[in-house]
Parts: sequence; C-alpha cells; structure tokens
Amino acid sequence: QVQLVESGGGLVQIGGSLRLSCAASGRTFSNHDAAWFRQVPGKDRDFIAAIRWSGGFRRYSDSLKGRFTVSRDGIRNTLFLQMNSLKPEDTAVYYCAATPFNRTAIPTTPSDYHYWGQGTQVTVSS
Repeated sequence: QVQLVESGGGLVQIGGSLRLSCAASGRTFSNHDAAWFRQVPGKDRDFIAAIRWSGGFRRYSDSLKGRFTVSRDGIRNTLFLQMNSLKPEDTAVYYCAATPFNRTAIPTTPSDYHYWGQGTQVTVSS
C-alpha cells in the first residue's frame, strides 16, 4: 500500500510560483507512474502532468506544458510540481496520484491511478 501526502499549497499572487511536494510512504515508486491532477468544485479532476519513476519520462497537459514542471527525487521518494506564472484559473485543489505502471503510455485519466493523496489547496489572487 502506498500513502501519499501533498504539501506546499497556499495563497499566491498572480504571476507567482509555487512548488508542490508529494511524499510517498509504504513502498517505493520505482515501478510506478506518478501524476498531478487538479479539481475545482463541480468539475472533473483534470490531468496536469505525470512522470514514470524509472527513466523519468514525462507527460503533460497541452494547456499547462511550459508553466508547470513535474519532477521526482528518487532518494526521498518525493514527487514535485513546479508551477510558474500562476493565474487565477489555476486555483484548485491539487492532488498527487500513483499507480504501478503496466502500459507503454503514461496514463492521464484519474481512474487509471490507484493511490491518491488528500489534496492541497492552491489559490491564486491579486
């Protein structure tokens, strides 16, 4: 069983940056894909970015690529999301997720991920 705990959310001004962290415990991510999603009330959970832990292959939402960067620290078993040039529409609850990888393509659908963190709120305001 994998436990995921996000941190790093908060209130940031328009144009600012935040780095979210997701610490994993219970087992290593070595054979997993790990991802970030976000959700606003009343809407679906949207894919942001994902990384294959072994090899570091990445996949991004087309609309967010360039502002958001996913990375990982294999020693600390921690996933990161660097968010730059933040906009009010980036306000959401951000979730990390993980799943054992079993396909060639890194999945982008929430139902493909087995483990989830509790979420961390990011609010972008002026």
